[in-house]
Amino acid sequence: MSTGTAAISSKRAFYYAPFRNLFFARLLTVLGNGIAPIALAFAVLDMGGSAADLGIVIAARSIFNVAFLLIGGVLADRYSRSRVLLYSSVIAAISQGIVAVLVLDGSATIMLLVILGAVNGAAAGASLPASQAMVPQTVPVHSLREANAFIQLGIYGGTVIGASLGGVLISVMGPGWGLAIDALGFAASAPLYLMIRTNAAQSQGAESNILQDLKDGWAEFISRSWVWAIVVQFTIVNAAFSGMMMVLGPVVADATFGRTGWGMAIAAQSTGLIVGSVIALRWRPRRDLLIGTILTAFCAGPLVILALIPSTSILMAAFFIAGVGFGLFGVAWAHSLQTHIPPEKLARVYAYDALGSFVAIPIGEIAAGPLAMHYGNTNVLLACAAAVLVATFAASFTPSIRKLDNTTQIRQHG
Repeated sequence: MSTGTAAISSKRAFYYAPFRNLFFARLLTVLGNGIAPIALAFAVLDMGGSAADLGIVIAARSIFNVAFLLIGGVLADRYSRSRVLLYSSVIAAISQGIVAVLVLDGSATIMLLVILGAVNGAAAGASLPASQAMVPQTVPVHSLREANAFIQLGIYGGTVIGASLGGVLISVMGPGWGLAIDALGFAASAPLYLMIRTNAAQSQGAESNILQDLKDGWAEFISRSWVWAIVVQFTIVNAAFSGMMMVLGPVVADATFGRTGWGMAIAAQSTGLIVGSVIALRWRPRRDLLIGTILTAFCAGPLVILALIPSTSILMAAFFIAGVGFGLFGVAWAHSLQTHIPPEKLARVYAYDALGSFVAIPIGEIAAGPLAMHYGNTNVLLACAAAVLVATFAASFTPSIRKLDNTTQIRQHG
C-alpha cells in the first residue's frame, strides 16, 4: 500500500464533507421527529379530541408513510438521492409548519391534521430509502461500517434527546411550538442535503417505468436468501416485540410494577441501542451479520420477564441487553446491504426491507388486545418470545447468512 493510499484509508468518516452533511441533516430531522409525536398528541387533546381522534391522525401518517416507501425506493434509484432528500425535507417542513401555525392560532381541525399528517408521512416514506442508500456514496468503503454506526448513533441518540426535550418544551411553550421546532428541523436539513456532492451510483432516468423498476428491485431482493430471510425474521420479531409488547407491556405494568417502571425499562432499551452502536464502531467480526442475527434472540428476554416475573430492575436489564443486540445488528445489516447489493438497486431493496418491517408492527398492535383477551397476557407474551426464538433460530441456520463475510468486500475495494 502506498503512503498516499494509507493516509486516505486512515481518514475517519467525519473527514468527508458529504457524510458530515448527511449525518447532521438526519440528526436535525430525528431531533424534531422526537418532539413531534408528543406535541401532536397534546395538540389533539387540547382541541378536545378523543383518543380515537388521535388514533386517526397518527394512523393517517403511518399509512401514507408505508405506502410511499416503494415509490421512494424507485425515485432514489432513478434520480439523485440528495435531490430526493431535499424535496422530501421541503415538503415535510411546509406541511409540519402549516400544522404548527394552525395549532398556534387555534384553527386546527382533526380533518386538517389528518390531511397534513398524510402529506408528512408520504414525504418521510419517500425519503427513507434514499437516506439509507446514500451512506455508501458519502464515504470510501473502508469507512462505511463506521459511517453506519455514526448514523445509527445519531438516530437513536437524537430520538432520545428529542423525546426528552419534547416533554419540557411542550409543558413550557405548548404543543404548537413543539411542532414548529419539528418543521424547523426539516427546513434546516434541506440545505445540508443540497450541499451533498457525490458520484452518482445510479441514473436510470426515464428508460423504464415505475412498475418495471419495482419488479427489478423485487428480483434483486428475492434472489438473495440472506436478505429475505432476515426480513422475514424481523417481520415476526417486530410484530411480537415492537407490536404486541408495546400494547401488553403497559397493561402488565399498570397491574404490577407501575407506569414509572415501564418508562424506565423503555429508556433502558434506548440506552442499549446507543451502547450497541458505539460498540459497533470498533468491533468488526468477520461474520458480523450472523452474530447480529443471533443477538436478536435477546429480545425474547423482556417478553419472558414481563410474562413471568414482572420487575422493574430485571426488565430494565433485559431491555438494555436487547437494545445492545439490536444496535449491533443494525450496523451489520446496513453494512451488509451496502457492500453486497448493486448501488443502482440498493434503495429499492431498502424499501422492501422497510415495508416488511413496518407493516408487521401495526399487525402486532392490532392483534395484541384480542389475543390477550382470549388467551391471557402471560400466554401471549410467552408465545411471542417463542416466535422470536424460532424466527431467529431459522435465520441463523440459513446457509447464506452463516457464510456472508463483509471483510472480503472491504479488501476488494480497499
